Amino acid sequence: MTTPGATLHEVDFWFDPISPYAFLAFHQLPQALEGMSVAVRYRPVLFAAFLKHHGQLGPAEIAPKRDWTYRDCLWQAHAAGLPMQLPAAHPFNSLALLRLALACAPAGGQPNRYVCERILAHVWQRAGADASDAAGLAVLRESLNPQRDPDGPEVRQELRAQGEAAIAQGLFGVPTCVWQGRAFWGASALPMLRAAMRGDAWFAGPDWDAAQALPTGVQRAR
Repeated sequence: MTTPGATLHEVDFWFDPISPYAFLAFHQLPQALEGMSVAVRYRPVLFAAFLKHHGQLGPAEIAPKRDWTYRDCLWQAHAAGLPMQLPAAHPFNSLALLRLALACAPAGGQPNRYVCERILAHVWQRAGADASDAAGLAVLRESLNPQRDPDGPEVRQELRAQGEAAIAQGLFGVPTCVWQGRAFWGASALPMLRAAMRGDAWFAGPDWDAAQALPTGVQRAR
């Protein structure tokens, strides 16, 4: 994703392997950034922390939305020719996978694309397998040979800090790409990200900030 002599763009790709849209966006990202010089930082983050902070339910916690989410993602993968299968159960506890991803990087670093690909495949490319099964996680861990202990206090603290940093930036969902302080949420936002990085004039206009300034008309009681 680099072009000699071109401006280097830095993108943070925030993801949790629990999200099927993170799986889709991860595989669509190289095409979305094709022809540009880009350094991508893959940043694992606990989606459940976003839900707790913002007081919202996840898509899989609303039954009709849950059904649609799986259909939509499976269709998008089919249309893109990308093998994708549902795990044995969803949602599941993704903490072990997130910690493993960070443990594969040196202290203060981020996992590389290969590690992220293996972890996402563990969830979304093993038809009917349990993504949180201890035996399966042990096999994955052995194959990735992490530099640090995924269960150690250092890695645990790093993951908490990642979540705090993401929330401080106003993030609320995964996947989210952050470029020059602007957040692009969801796999469907990748064309928008590409347009911004290529200098589309819309991003210099008033509409981006106008969305944030729009007053709230009616607010439901919680």
